[in-house]
Amino acid sequence: MKIKHAAEERHVLMLVVDNEAGILAKIAGLFTARGYNIDSLTVSEITEDHTTSRITIVTHGPPDVIDQIHAQLDRLVPVHKVIDLTEEGPYVERELALVKVVGKGENRVEALRLADVFRARPVDTTTQSFIFELTGTPDKIDMFVSLMNELGLVETARTGVVGMVRGTRKS
Repeated sequence: MKIKHAAEERHVLMLVVDNEAGILAKIAGLFTARGYNIDSLTVSEITEDHTTSRITIVTHGPPDVIDQIHAQLDRLVPVHKVIDLTEEGPYVERELALVKVVGKGENRVEALRLADVFRARPVDTTTQSFIFELTGTPDKIDMFVSLMNELGLVETARTGVVGMVRGTRKS
């Protein structure tokens, strides 16, 4: 007997929630209790009165698991809206990274050249190191980090994915 595993899919979920103490713990607990993984998580206030926040979660799983996650998030009381950007249609996703590279001589020159190709901006420079700021898709950042690994990468900090539906529609 062979067990069939459904193909895992990556999904970007956007939630609008009440900005109250414990909401992030409730959402993370929902994932933890069911053994689901969060690949990326970002949170930000979106109203001037600080009452509402937007949470972007990147997760993966078979379609039935993603549907279950969506339904369970929708049931949480402080959650006003859950949108699966992946299924909503065309959307834009970006991530910010700070990448520290230490090196001398030719490695410094090559790090600057690659940074220029990737449109990474040096935001801190010493005679021994650079800290580059880079925005883009997670794949673009992964590629930049991989290349910098060979040139003296010592540290990376990433914000996580944020996303928004393209066009005139409001997410």
